[in-house]
Amino acid sequence: MSFHIGPQVAYAEPIERLARYFAVPDSRQASLARTELARPASDDAERRSALVEALAGEVRADGSLAGGALPTIWRAHELMDLGVRPAAPSLGRLLIWITRRHAIAGAYGEGCGGDRHQRRVCEHFIHGFFSPAPPEQRIAPITMPNGKVFRQEPAARFAMSCLAFRALARAGEGARPLMRKHADTLLELQGQWTEWDGYFAPDLIVAGLHALTMIDSPAARSATARVAELVAARQGIDGEWPRADLFHVAEALLAAGTSDARAALRRAAPAFEARQRIDGSFGSTARDERALIGLRALLVAHRELLGG
Repeated sequence: MSFHIGPQVAYAEPIERLARYFAVPDSRQASLARTELARPASDDAERRSALVEALAGEVRADGSLAGGALPTIWRAHELMDLGVRPAAPSLGRLLIWITRRHAIAGAYGEGCGGDRHQRRVCEHFIHGFFSPAPPEQRIAPITMPNGKVFRQEPAARFAMSCLAFRALARAGEGARPLMRKHADTLLELQGQWTEWDGYFAPDLIVAGLHALTMIDSPAARSATARVAELVAARQGIDGEWPRADLFHVAEALLAAGTSDARAALRRAAPAFEARQRIDGSFGSTARDERALIGLRALLVAHRELLGG
């Protein structure tokens, strides 16, 4: 049954703009959007198969993609979004490549100095994180798939490690010893995420929140709820977050799925509506990915306003 909404329903117009935006393209984002709207194209299955074949065909023999760690890690997410299972050869190679980034030189937290030891953000406390590149190779600034730019080197390495952690967790690799260490470190760090303007920048907290949602334990669920509550409490009256990227925050709150997260997404809906262009998109930065995040956020807001 298609997701059709009348003009009187909350956020009908921005959702319909996005439905039109995603009605025709063959992209991963369009395929996912049509599924969420229950408005598939008649040949969506064939289109998805062709897209999977094209994306998998770019994976090199060593499991990497041209461009380095970020596109390689993201390709694993893209293939899983399209229903590819970890046992598939292309995705399997990607996951092996990501796994080999575990606990090698260049990971977040490497070294110890200044007040880092006191804050427990040095190599004596940070374990199991991934290395996107050797320590002598600068990776910042990096633009994440959702369009968020991390300009500081430590934050960039932290965010990329969280993206890699999410990929392996999605693939069912959460029980690996180094994955458990990464998870334990995140659970330790989140105890320090109590201030929006503290040592940890807001967008770093948000990246950590998204990774926490992938840990299957009572402690992680409690931590996710607490951090989502913190993020929701720092939302401005305009629906946005000071010193944080709207789409980056929304993506993490969508993953969290708590009552606080859903309420915050409802309050963020006017901000998405204000940013939306006539074609349904939200600008040229990460154009399709942000359109997909915006659609998902608006659908949550729509359902929240209708009482679930």
